[in-house]
Amino acid sequence: MSKEIRLSEEEQIYLKNFVKNGDHKSKEIIRARVLLMLDRTGKSDHVRYNRTAEYAGISVQAVYNMRDEYLSNQDISAYLTRKKRTIPPVKAKVDGEVEAKIVALACSKAPEGHSRWTLRLLAEKAVELNIIDSISHVRVQQILKKRNINLT
Repeated sequence: MSKEIRLSEEEQIYLKNFVKNGDHKSKEIIRARVLLMLDRTGKSDHVRYNRTAEYAGISVQAVYNMRDEYLSNQDISAYLTRKKRTIPPVKAKVDGEVEAKIVALACSKAPEGHSRWTLRLLAEKAVELNIIDSISHVRVQQILKKRNINLT
């Protein structure tokens, strides 16, 4: 597969208008500029990747990634406006139900042999009661702080 970008005249006009318009996100404009700078159509020598990266204010690796992304599908509109992720890459371990159960546990009477709940004790008890597979005392503190619950 050739690693050269060759844009048609219509594509070049579209990208130049895209950059001039100013009604787009800055990342989209940067992507359009990079694509224009990497275009080899009608040029004897193309702009070097280092100069392109410096001009766009991004890393050289980002320029290579943008080039490869464009070459993989060669659809300019899809390349410029990247689709946002609809689902996070990893589902949150602690959801509202788990938070509610930990808060309820913190508000309950401390276990026998303890005068009050500690963060580590709450974390251990939450795992013991199968509220969650594992949780750190730091995460328990974040949950309680979010609800303005003090263990003292």
